[in-house]
Amino acid sequence: MRGEACDVLVLDINLPGRSGLDALHALKDEGSPVKVLVVSMYPEDQYAIRALRAGAYGYVNKGGDPQQIVAAVRTVAQGRKYVTPEIAQMLVESLTTPVAEMPHHKLSDRELQTLVMIASGKRLSDIAEDLMLSPKTVSVYRARVLEKLQLGNNSELTVYAIRNGLVGE
Repeated sequence: MRGEACDVLVLDINLPGRSGLDALHALKDEGSPVKVLVVSMYPEDQYAIRALRAGAYGYVNKGGDPQQIVAAVRTVAQGRKYVTPEIAQMLVESLTTPVAEMPHHKLSDRELQTLVMIASGKRLSDIAEDLMLSPKTVSVYRARVLEKLQLGNNSELTVYAIRNGLVGE
């Protein structure tokens, strides 16, 4: 990395307006040569595989060891994929042990983001403001989440999110 221009983008999943995963999909769709390292406060088991499938070169939890983030940036700058031992274990398990897919794995990135925000106690109007969407659009995402997860209201949605480790208790 000394003296060389490095085409690594460190991207957070939780961005105002467009989610980091939306940005990642857009970069991939336009054939951008930039290598993306996703950092997030969200647990690896919820977003790492999604990010890697979307084209990320790596995923690290930004609440972890700063040295790990530095190592991840260096690895990605060399054109190599970076995964933590926990992500590697998840990948191996997904290859060797077919697991029943959780209903929330079928949600779109924006639907999952809406689910997590609602379960974290945010009002639809606040979510709309944070994501730079109209309240009506957020309501549509909420309705899709409730339908796909076969839930009836925000309370059930919150219980589902806690039981599945999408948010803390």
